[in-house]
Amino acid sequence: MQRLFDLVISGLAILVLSPLLLPIILLLRITGEGEVFFSQERMGKGGSLFSLHKFATMLKDSPNIGSGTLTVQNDPRILPLGNFLRKTKINELPQLFNVIKGDMSIVGPRPQSSRNFSAFSKDVQKNIMLVSPGLTGLGSIFFSDEEAMLTSGVNHDEFYDSVIMPYKGQLETWYVNHASILIDLKVVYLTALKIIFPKLKLNLSNFFGGVPNPPKELQKFQCS
Repeated sequence: MQRLFDLVISGLAILVLSPLLLPIILLLRITGEGEVFFSQERMGKGGSLFSLHKFATMLKDSPNIGSGTLTVQNDPRILPLGNFLRKTKINELPQLFNVIKGDMSIVGPRPQSSRNFSAFSKDVQKNIMLVSPGLTGLGSIFFSDEEAMLTSGVNHDEFYDSVIMPYKGQLETWYVNHASILIDLKVVYLTALKIIFPKLKLNLSNFFGGVPNPPKELQKFQCS
């Protein structure tokens, strides 16, 4: 049932969005560094690695510049078209082909790089690896503007590892333990809301009973 859901939603999305994808490919080719796609190894189901695809939004050498693998607010490494693609989440659309291929689901824990995955506790890692990673999920909704959380006033790596990743782990674990088609439909609906209204603050507990509340450092990013 889950695989059918993934194929139907991703297939329809590719069909509907194809007129948008072609102009973006052309614009990326003639702006920035001329790169269209960015691919990176991410952790998949069962701990297997796969190549995740996005539209290129940053300098090719970004992992070796500035804040490394973390993207912060007003990051100077972002390309001219990159801010628009990132804010609208259009940069994530090539992952629809990851879904078609079977690397990912429409909804699930967001696939992490090895560096970020290692920031989860061992128990969270085991839980997350039980299911396929998702194009969107509870973590994607709450952390849709993660760059704004990594402001200049904090130690980026420390804040990411000690505050952001533990709460991501709690959200992803909750999803794994409660996954259903109804939950997935709610996640898709809320993801669409956040894309249309990026400044919208949501309280996930209003939509998903029993979901963990964020730590005090992150409470300002949800509605009361």
